[in-house]
Amino acid sequence: MALKTPQEYIDSLRNLKLKVYMFGELIENYVDHPIIRPSINAVAKSYRLALDERYRDLLTATSSLTGETISRFTHLHQSTDDLVRKVQMLRLMGQKTASCFQRCVGMDALNALDSVTFEMDRKLGTEYHRRFRRFVKHVQENDLVVDGAMTDPKGDRSLRPSQQADPDLYLRVVRVSSDGIVVRGAKVHQTGAVNSHEICVMPTTAMAEEDRDYAVAFAIPSNAPGIFYVYGRQSCDTRKLEGAEMDTGNAMYGGQEALVIFDDVFVPWERVFMCREYQFTGMLVERFAAYHRQSYGGCKVGVGDVLIGAAAAIAEYNGVARAAHIRDKLVEMVHLNETLYACGIACSSQGYPTASGTYLVDLLLANVCKLNVTRFPYEIARLAEDIAGGLMVTMPSEKDFRHPQIGPYLEKYLKGVATVPTEHRLRMLRLIENLTLGCGAVGYRTESLHGAGSPQAQRIMIARLADLEHKKKLARIIAGIEREEE
Repeated sequence: MALKTPQEYIDSLRNLKLKVYMFGELIENYVDHPIIRPSINAVAKSYRLALDERYRDLLTATSSLTGETISRFTHLHQSTDDLVRKVQMLRLMGQKTASCFQRCVGMDALNALDSVTFEMDRKLGTEYHRRFRRFVKHVQENDLVVDGAMTDPKGDRSLRPSQQADPDLYLRVVRVSSDGIVVRGAKVHQTGAVNSHEICVMPTTAMAEEDRDYAVAFAIPSNAPGIFYVYGRQSCDTRKLEGAEMDTGNAMYGGQEALVIFDDVFVPWERVFMCREYQFTGMLVERFAAYHRQSYGGCKVGVGDVLIGAAAAIAEYNGVARAAHIRDKLVEMVHLNETLYACGIACSSQGYPTASGTYLVDLLLANVCKLNVTRFPYEIARLAEDIAGGLMVTMPSEKDFRHPQIGPYLEKYLKGVATVPTEHRLRMLRLIENLTLGCGAVGYRTESLHGAGSPQAQRIMIARLADLEHKKKLARIIAGIEREEE
């Protein structure tokens, strides 16, 4: 069985010895760094749940390549049931961590590359699919975390990659040899990159012939020579350095983003899955985006479950749970959250097999799912803040609460319902703050807008897939303007 334990996963990160920079310093031991460790714990939770019999059906799958039991995060979807279980798994992970658990992007990259490399080979006579399947077996057999790296810095958005004043603002091939390729550039907003064993690089947009050097996809170990990481800041992140875990809101788990820099990195041909085949970049971007937009119908819903629970709990602690307007707000939060889940399940159940055998989601419904995700979590967060009250953003620190002289006054004057300990009330408020304003907002509110593409990216795809001509034809038939074909 190719399943790591949580401790084996954490130990494997120590062996990578990545070059990680934060606050202008090279971090010697990033695995135990208090700002980074919660994000590692969130990934480790996926390993823990995979070994738990209660969640085995969701967290594991049977490999279509080896027949072995593997993590579903490394699985190539073989049916609509696989697609549905993926969404259910992501919701569960969101419920268990209340944060970004970072393995979705790599899973979505693997599935997109599988079908695109197959179709590329069939049309061009290349051998990328064989190479790719060998890489997937390696990932599955070693239960690895893969960082799906798509987003480039982009520079001047009005210019194509080859038109940029600095050619490195999109990752590109700078040299080709008989042994492999050398690439240079960067990938930004990389979710879980520092916690990954492999980086799976893809182009960030559809390329034209003049952009052919930027049409590149490959996999490389995260500790390969020439790769280093600059850890991203999050709101309230330094609270984790203060030794007051209550003030973080979610002390155990968290998300992670990093800037990944490729400083003339060599990639052997066996790990190259696209090199200058610009005609297939649009297909790869479209399919990856669809998978990842489907993902948000699971992970954001799971975190939303926690936020709704926190809002309901704080209403009880404040003594307002029976107020009609509070009940209405909680119902609206549930309605919005379940609508997101319904979209994730819908695009999954309407999936279909690609030529490689890997199943793809319904592209239109996946984009509808993500466009809703750019809106509904903001409203859910607003309602949670409304229910919580102003103390969420004005309460003193945990150190004040623990202070021998000041603490008793805080215990007395920050109490809500008499039967609820003051500390419980403060902890719940900090959790809501974390999910709506603090570090957790990266994995919930803010990421809901920009992750997997901005709202305009979904609108473009919805406009392309809406088939308005078919809808107009339906209207003409019903209106008696046109006869229905027998």
